[in-house]
Amino acid sequence: MLKKEIMEILSSSRRTGWVLEPEAKRLLSLAGMDTPRFIWTKKVDQGIRFAEEIGFPVVGKVVSPKVIHKSDQGGVEVGIGDGKKLNETFQRFSQVEGFAGMLIEEVLAGMELIVGAKIDYQFGPVILLGIGGIWTEIYRDVILRMAPLTERDTDAMIGCLKARPLLEGYRGASPVNLKELKRLLIAFSDLVMGIENLIESIDLNPVICSSERCAVADARIILRGQSNL
Repeated sequence: MLKKEIMEILSSSRRTGWVLEPEAKRLLSLAGMDTPRFIWTKKVDQGIRFAEEIGFPVVGKVVSPKVIHKSDQGGVEVGIGDGKKLNETFQRFSQVEGFAGMLIEEVLAGMELIVGAKIDYQFGPVILLGIGGIWTEIYRDVILRMAPLTERDTDAMIGCLKARPLLEGYRGASPVNLKELKRLLIAFSDLVMGIENLIESIDLNPVICSSERCAVADARIILRGQSNL
């Protein structure tokens, strides 16, 4: 059974038609997936204190129900190295239409993957795994499986990627924590199966995987009837 908080997040997002990123990450965390440490705030001083606590540099993102594609509108700032830069970024974001605060989160390092789901009206939930970040559309190295996923499915998906050698530690590089990647895929599949009647799609891009963890660095959840966004 899904946690009550997950359903409350989805219910409160109906007016927007999609889930704001801070709430999407809270939802994913409730579903058992790893996310960066973050704060969603409308007070720059609070954001600076948080960044000092977790350590600079940090990533900053605008939060607005009017901005779903943040990067396309200059709503993402990476490598914020001090409080002055964070304040400058906050002030710039505050001019964005519908400004609802700033998401400030820790910087993650590792291999960028994409994990996604789409509800096919003939086959039901379909799960995607592939190379993520800016390379998604260039390499088009993705694997699809129908949900629910089993551990055998996750093994097959990882094994079928052309980039599998990179995951396993190519030329002496540290391998990705495949156990954590599989755990994330199973938790994601379980979540999608539980909310398939409420969503159109979910994109986790990138999911950043290192030898220690696999964490969702960006998340977009589109609710049913909002596929034109």
